[in-house]
Amino acid sequence: MLEIRAGTGGDEASIWARDLVEVYTRYSKSQGWTVSTVEESDSTIILQVKGDSVYSKLKYEAGVHRVQRVPATETQGRVHTSTATVAVMPEVDDVTVHIDPKDITLHTVRSSGAGGQNVNKVSSAVDLLHIPTGIRIFCQQERSQLMNKETAMSLLRAKLYDLQFQKQQAELYKQRKDQVGTGSRSEKIRTYNWKDGRASDHRLGKNFPLQDFLSGSIEGMIQESIFKDQQEAMARMEAGGS
Repeated sequence: MLEIRAGTGGDEASIWARDLVEVYTRYSKSQGWTVSTVEESDSTIILQVKGDSVYSKLKYEAGVHRVQRVPATETQGRVHTSTATVAVMPEVDDVTVHIDPKDITLHTVRSSGAGGQNVNKVSSAVDLLHIPTGIRIFCQQERSQLMNKETAMSLLRAKLYDLQFQKQQAELYKQRKDQVGTGSRSEKIRTYNWKDGRASDHRLGKNFPLQDFLSGSIEGMIQESIFKDQQEAMARMEAGGS
């Protein structure tokens, strides 16, 4: 599950979030992955991406993406700074995350929007609420109520798993006060500067061509992030063994 949420910057942040959706859709297609929209609103888009090594690659895109550009709605030509947040959650099964049926409420409602007569006449959309966490999911992307329920439950499991993972990361961070950075989504990972045509990766300390990123050609960025991650893991192991 890939969640892209508009951050600071108003309407421009929402436009930027949708730009990122296009980037990751192009990249996913280049990898032979399948992409479908699970949930969509003015500020948030959640994609379901399926294929080989999806999480192991896309997890390096998690974080805050900052853009510096002149919005199309800007009449004075001023550069605005906006952000969008990317969260990557592995799809997990019932064994990994247990959900007590008593903890959820589920309602079926009529879908809205395009889709033919069946969409509007049949209560196929699903409104799911996880009471302990307050996580609410509305799913109407599929044609049948059963498929929407399965998709909503899959997304809920992913979100609950992500919450558990973030909790574990916070605990590890407390144990490693000398470690710089946690890889959490709250950290700014890249800045995209339209004027200079560059995408600056703050973790790698390196610039990449902006147009390459926008076209979905991000495999090089991801591979460098993987290599850096492996090098740091080896350094920690060597430090721990000494």
